[in-house]
Amino acid sequence: MDTRAKFKQYGMDQPQLLPPSLDELIPEKHIVRVINELIDQLDLEAIESSYKGGGTSSYAPRMLLKLIVYAYAEKNYSGRQIAKLVRENILYMWLSGGNRPDFRTINRFRSERLKGKIQGVFTEVLEKLIEGGYVKLEHYFLDGTKIEANANRYSFVWKKSTHNRRKQLEQKVSELFEKIDRLQAEEDAEYGDEDLEELGGDKGLDSEALQELAKRLDQILADKPEPKEAREVKKTKKQIEDDLLPRLIKYEQYEAMPGDRNSCSKTDADATFMQMKEDHMRNRSLKAGYNVQVGTEGQYIVGFSVH
Repeated sequence: MDTRAKFKQYGMDQPQLLPPSLDELIPEKHIVRVINELIDQLDLEAIESSYKGGGTSSYAPRMLLKLIVYAYAEKNYSGRQIAKLVRENILYMWLSGGNRPDFRTINRFRSERLKGKIQGVFTEVLEKLIEGGYVKLEHYFLDGTKIEANANRYSFVWKKSTHNRRKQLEQKVSELFEKIDRLQAEEDAEYGDEDLEELGGDKGLDSEALQELAKRLDQILADKPEPKEAREVKKTKKQIEDDLLPRLIKYEQYEAMPGDRNSCSKTDADATFMQMKEDHMRNRSLKAGYNVQVGTEGQYIVGFSVH
């Protein structure tokens, strides 16, 4: 009895009477078929109309779009890698219909032809996925990451600290108001029992009220007060114009910049200071950045947002 191991026949030079079709080698429910069917249903008039007539024929935009969408689904983002897969991988060969675009063609297509149009294509693909039952928006998974902004890390504006500094400045100016109120007693008839703090109303001191105060100081000087009082008024006016007013205007701008957030960058007002993922274990330094959130269902991206 022969107990030796048996092996299936193997011969690399074995000819075939009828070469197999690539279509026969791809499973019926493979995702590459889903993507192929979806993109075949898309209206690509906006992309096709961007091509000029005449000259050498171009690769079909629909074929290139299929390659890029499927490559992205497989986490292949490099133009050179996609071109290599088109030469070596039967799934990409099937999608390309035997065409072999090089990496320059792939990169030029996505950077020029798809520029400004990819979001519309993405929306159509998502709608078709929902219509086909591939996405039902019932099991939604959200993940995010932080991306550092191109902003100076020392350009932060902290809303709370700016608010506190402004309050300190208001207190300092309020003391000046009291001093000026003593110098301008003749205006009591106009203002009654109110002091100059009322120029700011209920909202507190602002740059407009401070500018109004500087004008009133000019009026006091125009009325030729006593020399000692005039020196006091000039000193106060200079302090307001050279120091207090510029600082208050700056604080008003900084308080408005973050909006509803707690911080922002002076050089990129949309960026917020946050701790980056790569710095979490090393230190607690904060950097200006953005938080990118991506939502998925059934391994399809169905939404994204940038915060």
